Amino acid sequence: MNEAIIHKVFKPLYTTNKRYILVTGGRGSLKSTTIHDFIARLTYESGHGILFTRYTMVSAQKSIIPEFKTTLDRLNITADFNITATTITNKITGSFIYFSGVKTSSGDQTGNLKSISGITCWVNEEGEDFKNEKTFDDIDNSIRTAGVQNRVIWIQNPTTKEHFIYQKFIKNTNRKIKVHGFDVTVSSHPDVEHIHTTYRIAESFGYLSESWLNKARAYKQRAEVAEEKHMTHYYYIYIGGWLEKAEGVIFPYWKEGHFDSSLPYCYHLDWGYSPDPLALGKIAVDQRKKIIYVKELLYQTEVNDVAGAFEELNLKRNELIICDTNEPRTKVMLAKKGYNIQPAVKNRIVDDVRAINQYEIVVCPESSNYKSELNNYVWNDKKASIPIGDYNHLLDGMRYGFNRLVRKSVYSSTMTEDFLI
Repeated sequence: MNEAIIHKVFKPLYTTNKRYILVTGGRGSLKSTTIHDFIARLTYESGHGILFTRYTMVSAQKSIIPEFKTTLDRLNITADFNITATTITNKITGSFIYFSGVKTSSGDQTGNLKSISGITCWVNEEGEDFKNEKTFDDIDNSIRTAGVQNRVIWIQNPTTKEHFIYQKFIKNTNRKIKVHGFDVTVSSHPDVEHIHTTYRIAESFGYLSESWLNKARAYKQRAEVAEEKHMTHYYYIYIGGWLEKAEGVIFPYWKEGHFDSSLPYCYHLDWGYSPDPLALGKIAVDQRKKIIYVKELLYQTEVNDVAGAFEELNLKRNELIICDTNEPRTKVMLAKKGYNIQPAVKNRIVDDVRAINQYEIVVCPESSNYKSELNNYVWNDKKASIPIGDYNHLLDGMRYGFNRLVRKSVYSSTMTEDFLI
């Protein structure tokens, strides 16, 4: 085997006895390369089954297997392995690496992945795309082979602090480290070995092209002269720090504050059951001061009795509720129970965004899901005015309520008999 250089930052991979190994960092920081090297070496110990996942992977044979074969070639150990479409097996020890997506063209593979016998180590790459904590827990709980160290290795470019990995392992157990002059938050959880790295390690080994490095240096120089957008970009992309909010959020102008109950208001409702929540909020608009006040009231999955949930919240039946239009039976049921529920008028999202961004949004401090959505709701395709499909449950409702309060003439011309019960 060729001896690859192991930088001191990565040496805890080989010495820690902790179950969770969290590997974070910016682009070009050798996270994946180093983990590939580590698990290739790990297969030379008998008794290991390694599950290697990405959240979405259409074909291991066309994506990760060729990448991993490059690792074997670089270490000069390819001859020691049998390679199939999904598995790489060490001929000497029998230890294996099984590659799979959690979500594939065949559907959710969580059930199948939990049932693979002999797994001692789960490696998940591109953790920023993996946003389902329950799926994480399901697979994590299946890594329980006796008589050998069990590991969960999580590789991630940090996103926002709303990601469940941050919430689970870092939010309440953390420390600050200095990374090239920047404060970076890492986990101090007793069960976690947190390794944080940057492109500067790959640069020291001569692994990065000069053109790529010039781009990184340019952002660093701009950040040093306190240009905020460049500071954020450099911190997130190259240092790999966790962000309070995603870059390019759709509604950037908001702050915490108290709801102004003196203003006309309505409730807004976005339907959901599972995995999407039923999201109910309250909105008031001060058109003179250009301020939108919002408050989260309900954000819950698997609500079987919507009317009962409303009663628990003491919603008065004469108070206006503007709702999404895709649950006609539930809407009619609520209307028959006396709730003043009316359908949303749906404009082009981009038109609503432009209108709302003329206002400042004030969010009640306890409205955690509202703040989470505001911090993470970004364009999927800005040119086509298509936002991401996540972090939009309360915010879709906010748009509906805003239109009702500010654009009343639109509603009066579009109401249907079904909702004037």
